[in-house]
Amino acid sequence: MNQKALKTLEYNKIIELLESFASSAPGKELCHRLTPLDDLTEIQAMQQETADALSRIYQKGSLSFAGVRNIRASLKRLEIGSTLGTGELLEICSLLENANRAKAYSRRETENNTEDSLDSLFELLQPLTPLSLEIRRCILSEEEIADDASPGLKQIRRSMKNTNEKIHTQLSSYVSGGARTYLQDAVVTMRNGRYCIPVKAEHKGQVPGMIHDQSSTGSTVFVEPMAIVKLNNELRELEIKEQTEIEKILSVLSETAAESLEVLQDNLKILTQLDFIFARALLAKSQNATEPLFNTEGIIDIKKGRHPLIDKHKVVPIDIRLGESFDLLVVTGPNTGGKTVSLKTVGLLTLMGQSGLHIPAFDHSRLSVFKEVYADIGDEQSIEQSLSTFSSHMTNVVRFLKKADRDSLVLFDELGAGTDPTEGAALAIAILSHLHAQGVRTMATTHYSELKVYALSTPGVENASCEFDVETLRPTYRLLIGVPGKSNAFAISGKLGLPDFIIEKAKEQISQEDESFEDVLTSLEESRRTIENEQAEIARYKEEIQTLKEQLETKQDKLEQRKERILQDANEEAHRILREAKEYADQTMKIFNKAGKESMSAKELEQKRSELRKKMDKTAKKMALKTPERKKSTLTAKDVSLGDAVKVLSLNVKGTISSRPDAKGMVFVQMGILRSKVALSDLQLIDEPVITGPTLQRTGAGKIKMNKSASVRTEINLLGKTVDEAIAELDKYLDDAYLAHLSSVRVVHGKGTGALRKGVHNYLKRLKYVQDFHLAEFGEGDAGVTIVEFKK
Repeated sequence: MNQKALKTLEYNKIIELLESFASSAPGKELCHRLTPLDDLTEIQAMQQETADALSRIYQKGSLSFAGVRNIRASLKRLEIGSTLGTGELLEICSLLENANRAKAYSRRETENNTEDSLDSLFELLQPLTPLSLEIRRCILSEEEIADDASPGLKQIRRSMKNTNEKIHTQLSSYVSGGARTYLQDAVVTMRNGRYCIPVKAEHKGQVPGMIHDQSSTGSTVFVEPMAIVKLNNELRELEIKEQTEIEKILSVLSETAAESLEVLQDNLKILTQLDFIFARALLAKSQNATEPLFNTEGIIDIKKGRHPLIDKHKVVPIDIRLGESFDLLVVTGPNTGGKTVSLKTVGLLTLMGQSGLHIPAFDHSRLSVFKEVYADIGDEQSIEQSLSTFSSHMTNVVRFLKKADRDSLVLFDELGAGTDPTEGAALAIAILSHLHAQGVRTMATTHYSELKVYALSTPGVENASCEFDVETLRPTYRLLIGVPGKSNAFAISGKLGLPDFIIEKAKEQISQEDESFEDVLTSLEESRRTIENEQAEIARYKEEIQTLKEQLETKQDKLEQRKERILQDANEEAHRILREAKEYADQTMKIFNKAGKESMSAKELEQKRSELRKKMDKTAKKMALKTPERKKSTLTAKDVSLGDAVKVLSLNVKGTISSRPDAKGMVFVQMGILRSKVALSDLQLIDEPVITGPTLQRTGAGKIKMNKSASVRTEINLLGKTVDEAIAELDKYLDDAYLAHLSSVRVVHGKGTGALRKGVHNYLKRLKYVQDFHLAEFGEGDAGVTIVEFKK
C-alpha cells in the first residue's frame, strides 16, 4: 500500500491508537509495523482473531501482557553460553509468569464452549513453572539474592553476620571507652568498605590503627583500629566468597534457562502476537466496531459507518455503497457539508479492514480487498516545489491514472478545482470517464453542476449529496446516495444578510438551463424529505402494530396457559373424587361382607347404606358440570305478567318480572338486589314454588317467590366464629334451608371449649320450625356437629 494514501487518510493515527492498547513493548512494536494486507485469506484470518479476542474480552475481561519484556538480547546471550544477570533472569521469570496467566485465562469454564482461532496459540504456551519458581526463590530483586538460594551462600552470610557483630562490639568499646575523648563524634562509619571511627587530627597518634580518609577540613581522620583490622579482612574475604557464590547461582539458573531456550523464544513470540491481537480487540471495543464482510468483487456497502478519529458522541453515521450497481460515486454539496469526511471514512475504513481491524459500523457491512488505495484529499499546494493547488492535484491524478486498475480504490476531493470552472469541469469528467471505463472503483467530491449532469446521464455512475439545512445554515452530515446536491449559494447568502437585489442580479447571470436544473434539484430534495417523513411515519405505525401484536400474542398465551391449568386442576380433582368414592365403596363392601358373616342387625346395615348413599350423592354433586345449555327464547308480551319467575339466559341468573313490557319488548327484572332492564328474547319462564302464606302454590302475580332450593347447601360451617357471629349467620341459613324444604341440615361448630356448641343449642331451642336437633354420631363429626331436623 502506498505511503501517501496512508498519510493522507491519517492511518498513522489509527496505529497510534492501536499501540496505546498494547501492554508490552514487543506488542507495541508489532502494532507499529501493522500495514494493510491484500490477501483475502490473511485478512479474514486476522479479522477472525480480532473477533475471537473481542468475544473473550466480553466474557472474561481483558488479558494484560505487561510482564512481557523484549528479552531477545538475553536469549541470544544464553544461546552462546553466557551467564545472565539478576535483572535479565527476572525478565525471563516475568515472561514465564505471563505465559502462566495467559494459559489460565484460556481455559474453558464449560465443555460446551466451541474452539476459536486463539486456542492453538494458547496451547503452544509452556509456562515452565519450575524454572520461574526457582528464579523467584533465588532472586528477590535485581539487587538482592535470597539467603536460601544455596547452602553455601547461607553459610557465608551467617559468617558475615557474626563477623559484623564482632566488629561492632569492638568499635562500640572504643566509642564508649577511654578513647572517647579522642573522637570527633561517637559514631562508627565506613571508608573504602572498611569500618572506621572518626578521630580528631591532633589525637591520631593516640589511636593505633590504619588511616583510610580525612575530612575536607583536615580536622578529622578516619582510623581503622588495629584490633579490628583482622576482622575487617575476614569480612572482606567473606564478601568475595559471597560474590563468587552468587555468580555460581546465576550461572546455574542461566544454564537451566538455556536448556529451554526454544521454549522461551516461542513463548516470547506467542505472547507478543497475543498482545497484538488483544490490542486490536480492545480498539474495536473502544470504537464499538464490528467485523466487516470481505469480497473480491469491488463491492463496498458500509452501514452507519463512523469516522474513527471523530468524537463518537458527535460523529454522524453514514451509509455508503459503491461497486455493486455503480462503480463511480460523485458527491456534491456545499462546503463544510461533510463531503471530505465521507471520502476519508470510506478510505480509512477500507485500510483498517484490510489491516485486520474491526470497523466502526453496523454488523454485516461489506468491504472489498483492494491492492492499492489512491487518495487526493486536501490542499496539496507546495511553495518549495513551486506548485499551485491545481498543479499539485494534477500531479497526483497523473500518478493515479498510470497505476490504478480494477483492484484499486481511487478517492478525489474537489476534482478539477483550482482552475477555470469550465475547463476544470471538463477535465474532471474526462478523468472520471477514463476510470469508469476501466472499471476502477472511484469516489469523487465536486461543486461542478456538469458532473451532476454527467452522473445522472451515465450508466454505472451515481450521484450523492451531503444534506444541508438552509434554515439553520448547518450541515446534517448525512450522505444521500441517488440525490445530487445543491450548492445553496443564493439561499445561504440570503440567510446571511446579502441584499435581495444582489441575489436577483446574480440569478440573472446564470443560464436558463442551469436555473432549471437547480429547480429540479430543489423539487427532488423536497420530494425526498416528504418521502422520508412518510416512511418514518409508516415505520412508526409498523412498530405500534408489532407492539400490539406482541401484546395480543402474550395475552393469548396467558389465556391458553390458564385454560390448561384449570383443565389440569379439574382433572386432578375428578381423579381424586373418583378415588375417594372407590375407596369408600370398597370399604362399604367389606362391611357388607363382614355383616353377612357376623349377622349384623338390619338397623346397622341400613345406617351403613344411608351413609354410602350420602357419600355418593356428595361426590356426584362435586363432579357435576354446571354448564346448562342456553336455549333461545320465544316469549312475547302476552306470555308474561308481573311477578313471573324467569331466567335471564345471558347471565344464567333467576329473577322476577317487576314491570310490563314496553314497545321495544323490554321489561325490568328483579334479580336479588339488582334490578335491570332485559329484552324478552333473553328471558325464559320457569316453574318455581312460591310462598303465599302457610301454603305452597305455583308462581303467580303478587306472590312471594321461593328460589332458594337451587343454592342452599345441607351444611353450614361456623368454625372460628364467635357466638354472636355464628348465631347471626345460622339464623339466615336456617330460614333459607327451611324455605328450600330441606328435611335436615348439619351445623358444624367444632368441639373446642363447647361455648359455640352451647350457644347454637340454646338458639335452636327457640326456633318453632325446628322439630329436633342432636349431636352427630361417631364417624359423622361426633360432638363437633349438630344435626337439625325441620318440622314437616
